[in-house]
Amino acid sequence: MQKLLLLHGALGSQDHFNTLKIELSQNFEVYSFNFKGHGGSEIPNDGFSISKFADEVLAFMEQHHIQNTNIFGYSMGGYVGLYLAKHFPEKVAKLFTLATKWDWTLENATHESKMLNPSTIKEKVPKYADSLAALHGDNWEMLVQKTAAMMLDLGMNPTFKNTDFIEITTPTLVAVGDKDIMVSIEETAAAYRLLPNAQLLVMPNTSHPIDRVNAALLIYQIQHCFL
Repeated sequence: MQKLLLLHGALGSQDHFNTLKIELSQNFEVYSFNFKGHGGSEIPNDGFSISKFADEVLAFMEQHHIQNTNIFGYSMGGYVGLYLAKHFPEKVAKLFTLATKWDWTLENATHESKMLNPSTIKEKVPKYADSLAALHGDNWEMLVQKTAAMMLDLGMNPTFKNTDFIEITTPTLVAVGDKDIMVSIEETAAAYRLLPNAQLLVMPNTSHPIDRVNAALLIYQIQHCFL
């Protein structure tokens, strides 16, 4: 049975994959975990970065004696997955990314990070604040702040340049929802065109939040990609 590792997005947790794991376990040996600071885990003193999250994936794989695996990465998880495909290609059999933002600039990073202000979230979208507290515990505000700082750093120092994409030969399915207002179809298609061994998928009637993605459709696409 093939191995499949599910990587969650920023401000998310492995709990978002509960339904997927139940269904996918019929065909895959499924794994998931929480990145540091997420899902109630302790927030590290230093900042977040894609390379540090990738190191956490490698440590998890070593702990569970996983030499090589398929990866489904949602949003930031897809970015981490592609980082692994570039720097540790022997670890990634195939990669499926969904709702991953590829075009990081200082302008869009500043825009996104401004939305990640704990005080503003509590004032303007209290239900979202409550959901973050339920998902991550009392330290959710610090988690939000560290995530905003990571986004700004990505805007100033994008992890991937065009020359990086063209060097990645791991079979990759790059997907985006047709109603995603954070990640554009254009930037997703641009990444797809640069990757030498990629396919492009636009999922219908699909917005950015993972909890609003049609689970049955996503399960079908994951199975179609990896089986």
